[in-house]
Amino acid sequence: MRLDKFLKVSRLIKRRTVAKDVSDQGRVWINGKEAKPSSTVKPGDEVTVRFGSKSVTVRIERLAETTRKDEAAGMYTVIKEESHASEGLF
Repeated sequence: MRLDKFLKVSRLIKRRTVAKDVSDQGRVWINGKEAKPSSTVKPGDEVTVRFGSKSVTVRIERLAETTRKDEAAGMYTVIKEESHASEGLF
């Protein structure tokens, strides 16, 4: 499955166009390597997405072409969440 589609179907990112833009900006990595929207993902891959001042790393558990909202979280397991707040402000 394409990365941008996975991000949308899993509801990590709400819209596929936004998922594509985030990937094009170099803010998504698959298994530690920068990923493009067309990169292929499979179960077991670790995907890191940087959202502004935080990043989330998830492991893909399963793939599905479509999911209901309550099933989407089962497509991945959150491994870690990090905040990248600016240092030296306090």
